[in-house]
Amino acid sequence: MSVINVQHLSKTFYVNEGGPRTIRERFTHMFSQKGNVREIKALQNINFKVNQGEIFGIIGRNGSGKSTLLNCLMGSIKPDKGSVIEVKGKMLRLALGMGFDLNLSARDNIYVNGSILGLSFKRIGLIFDDIIGFAELEDFVDVPVKNYSSGMMAKLKFAIAVHAQADIFLMDEFFGGVGDETFKRKSEYVFKNTFLDGRTIILVSHQMPTIEQNCGRAMIINRGVQLALDDAQSTVKKYIHFMKKTQERKKQNN
Repeated sequence: MSVINVQHLSKTFYVNEGGPRTIRERFTHMFSQKGNVREIKALQNINFKVNQGEIFGIIGRNGSGKSTLLNCLMGSIKPDKGSVIEVKGKMLRLALGMGFDLNLSARDNIYVNGSILGLSFKRIGLIFDDIIGFAELEDFVDVPVKNYSSGMMAKLKFAIAVHAQADIFLMDEFFGGVGDETFKRKSEYVFKNTFLDGRTIILVSHQMPTIEQNCGRAMIINRGVQLALDDAQSTVKKYIHFMKKTQERKKQNN
């Protein structure tokens, strides 16, 4: 059963070039049509479906439109007229440490970050000791996180994130395997064997092995255009071939 259905998705941005710079020019501009408007077609006729429990990959160079696509799915950017986006269930864009405040303690940040990740205060209270125990921070619960090492911070962020609740997750890169070597092994195991199990995930990644190992299908976007949609292994091969051809053309032009 598909939980995401995207059809004819396009997004055009309009940028006013050569517009007013000074206060006087801005005032005058209110009563004139100075400046040229340039169209930027960030997405052009994107079509795909994601099934329940599927990990679906999206790959492409920086500036290809991947972030615009995720923002359209989340509803933070309105697509062009005629675009169709159907989502069944609660969707969450997941990243480590959303809403973290360095001046707050681990205790406070667990409640703030956990609520952003879809957890009720009651649920956070029930799993609070599990989060602290998994992060190995029992002796630092009420210490402001600005005093944490980068490793301690990574452990805390991961321990909260794996408890996030949603039907569909949008992710920029996977975050399994953080902290020191011992914690990396533990967190990677929990991430792959607990968090990913049965979840519906759209994964944007520049790591081709990650796409091949975890995604059933993947899509290539380049300059807002959908170039391919196939099983992950085939799509990665097409992307690598595409990038090689692109590099060859650049060398020839230079």
